[in-house]
Amino acid sequence: MTKPFARATALLAVVGGTLLLQGCVVGAVVGAGAAVVGGTAKATGAVVGAGFDAVTTSDEETKAKREREQRDYEREQRRCEQRQRQGKDC
Repeated sequence: MTKPFARATALLAVVGGTLLLQGCVVGAVVGAGAAVVGGTAKATGAVVGAGFDAVTTSDEETKAKREREQRDYEREQRRCEQRQRQGKDC
């Protein structure tokens, strides 16, 4: 009578352990899935942020562009004056 009882106990332990481990496996899979989704969300946020930065212009960028355009204009004016002194058209 002890042999069937031992088998039943062993079977119950194996089935019980399997059920408990399934919870661990599911938890691990869900945790990994959440990590993947979280990483994707961060990557998507970075892409959206970069796209937003590409569309908008900061004050510093606007100022730098204005200064660059002013330097280009002044350079062209100096070249034109030099050409006129040489008797050439601008």
